[in-house]
Amino acid sequence: MTLPLISLIITTILIALSFWLFQPTRGLFSQWKRSRLLTKRVLREDALKHICQSELDGEKPTALSLAGSLSVGVEKVTQIITDLQMRELLEMDGNNLHLTHTGRDYALRIIRAHRLYERYLAEESGYSEEEWHTQAHEREHQLTNKDIEALSTRLGNPTHDPHGDPIPTADGTIHHIENSVSIASLGIDTPARITHLEDEPEAIYAQLIAEGLMVGQKVRLLESSPQRVRFWADGDEHVLAPILAANINVVPVPEFIEEKQPGEPLSNLKPGQEGSVIHFSPRIRGVERRRLMDLGLLPGTMISAEMVSAGGDPVAYRIRGALIALRKSQTDQIYVSINPLSSAT
Repeated sequence: MTLPLISLIITTILIALSFWLFQPTRGLFSQWKRSRLLTKRVLREDALKHICQSELDGEKPTALSLAGSLSVGVEKVTQIITDLQMRELLEMDGNNLHLTHTGRDYALRIIRAHRLYERYLAEESGYSEEEWHTQAHEREHQLTNKDIEALSTRLGNPTHDPHGDPIPTADGTIHHIENSVSIASLGIDTPARITHLEDEPEAIYAQLIAEGLMVGQKVRLLESSPQRVRFWADGDEHVLAPILAANINVVPVPEFIEEKQPGEPLSNLKPGQEGSVIHFSPRIRGVERRRLMDLGLLPGTMISAEMVSAGGDPVAYRIRGALIALRKSQTDQIYVSINPLSSAT
């Protein structure tokens, strides 16, 4: 191979490599630069959210609390604070951080986007409750003002997210729930309704979900001590460690009588037994509720358990002549009246 040909090949390779690296919109350098800018913006907006939420909760946000919230070091927090000050979004009073009027408006817009998107996920998606917060955190930084208002209109302009947190209005107004207290501080035997389940940290929220708790449930405190908090919620007794119960807020309501849900979970149906669908748990909503109804699971529908998979889950049920596999996480939330004349095999 001649020297000029080798030089031509090398030059061609270098040109192709340069194009791949430095192409204006799709080049590796351009993608890295956009990613870096996006990361800086996400940190900036997360910082504004933390400071705003702290102020709303009556707490004094500091550089240390900000570092803990963002999981970054002191040097990085200093850079973020400096950036916010240069943008006139933040002021400092000693060690305390204060949002400017512009900074507060910016923060409330991000909070509004997050909570509206969580409401959207709860009502119109198939994502599980444990995924709502993470999904909303990713989308909140991508939604434009136009996207946010269109989403609010689509959802009917809700005032609270599925955890019970108030959704700021477009003008920054926040509708707080009055008389809301921690369930542990509720008077013994006082009827109340769950108004808020704290969704952070995620590990604690997952445990509350596993207990079957949700906003709107009626509760009655039975015992509150440093060792445990015991209460009724929609007819079921729950016992939680105080650190878990501290993430549940309630508001007292007029007297009510605890009633167990009529029927029993479809998951109790054994092969050979049949039952009639009574209702769904409120935990089944949005896309999942519509899907189950499309499959024929309507009040009064007869359903029979036909066969259990090798692992025990899912189970195949006969619904309107068709065999349909359902997971236990679904059938635990579908209530049926079991035909006493049918027998398990």
